[in-house]
Amino acid sequence: MNASAANPVKKPACPGASSDPGGVAASSATLPPVRVLMVVQGYFPSVGGAERQVVTLGRALQEGGHHVEVLCPRFDDEHPAGAGSCKGLPVWRINYPRWPVAGTLVLLSRQLYFLWSRRHTYDAIHVQIADQMGALAAVAGRWLGKPVVVKFAGSWEREHGSLRRDGFLPKVLRMMLRRASAIQATSLRFMDELGALGFRADRLHWLPNAVDLSHFRKRPDEVRRVDAQGRRTLLFIGRLEPDKALDVLLEAWSRSLGSTTAAWRLRLVGEGGQEARLRELARTLGVESSVEFVGEIPLVEDELWGADASVLPSLREGLSNALLEAMAAGLPVIATRVSGSEDFIRTGENGWLCEPGDVASLTAALDALGATSPQVLARLGARGRQVVEARASLPVVTGQLLSLYRGNTPTGESA
Repeated sequence: MNASAANPVKKPACPGASSDPGGVAASSATLPPVRVLMVVQGYFPSVGGAERQVVTLGRALQEGGHHVEVLCPRFDDEHPAGAGSCKGLPVWRINYPRWPVAGTLVLLSRQLYFLWSRRHTYDAIHVQIADQMGALAAVAGRWLGKPVVVKFAGSWEREHGSLRRDGFLPKVLRMMLRRASAIQATSLRFMDELGALGFRADRLHWLPNAVDLSHFRKRPDEVRRVDAQGRRTLLFIGRLEPDKALDVLLEAWSRSLGSTTAAWRLRLVGEGGQEARLRELARTLGVESSVEFVGEIPLVEDELWGADASVLPSLREGLSNALLEAMAAGLPVIATRVSGSEDFIRTGENGWLCEPGDVASLTAALDALGATSPQVLARLGARGRQVVEARASLPVVTGQLLSLYRGNTPTGESA
């Protein structure tokens, strides 16, 4: 998808691999370290895309000699209000009453006081979810003279948050978010949408989620790619929820690779409210013997190393971490033509793109997968890893973010 001429896309350069895990050692040698406040309006440290990115980026920046602190609401009794730590990162949780409307106002008031009273302890703000706390941070950062990077990453903003086209509140939030010094759009589709909504083109930056490639190095030799029955593995990792369109996947599976259980199996890794329905659908379609419901797992690397290909049949995405991780593990990917996925997958080069919600299109992609030899699959997967290394590796992403934190345009971007 091409951005309009009025909204030029800034694409990261494609440097070679770096041994610096944070991608910041070279810049740190000549520039002072940066103190970054990451604002997360979510259940940190719950296992979500934004929360996982905070941990990944935070640790990498720390390894590069920078300081990272997380600011988030206090949602439960397990985590006390005030100063704490989580996964090696300092965290400050804001306590607030759970009252409709009034509780949010209290939360934002306390956030504003924190930003002002602690203004000498941070140099830049990185908003991870573009909602109320992010909007306030964008305005406060301008007032305090701090660079603010606001990240637009998921379909949630389109359906429930600041990118909704209806209602008064989303319009107010967008007006405030436009005050940020830089906007991080994780997909080209987001670039177009944000430009159409009045965000300045010179502040828009196409910068995907970061992947720590060190977690997805060469697959251990002892991991088998086939199961005890000699079947190869197609892997899905994600929530078992309607927006992932797993019912479409099962229908296509029954028409293609699942029509015979001799060659392939489908492993569904994750939990969600659709599991019982999907199990019943697999039985109805007669493919229950080739479909495995794995549930949650502690390390996705174990599943990725043992698979031959990955599939992401989503109806909508922002930019899927599961997609990037599968590519980083050297797997070809079948994905739908949605935000983020369409920027990384090229049919015949590193996987296959199909139309969202289209059983016939997904069936054709599965047929193509089944007709591809293991040797060619390996080559497709290797190309996919190269794409992630060039566009979404920690050295690339953290290097460009540091430029934005310092109020500069990343030197790795080109119009």
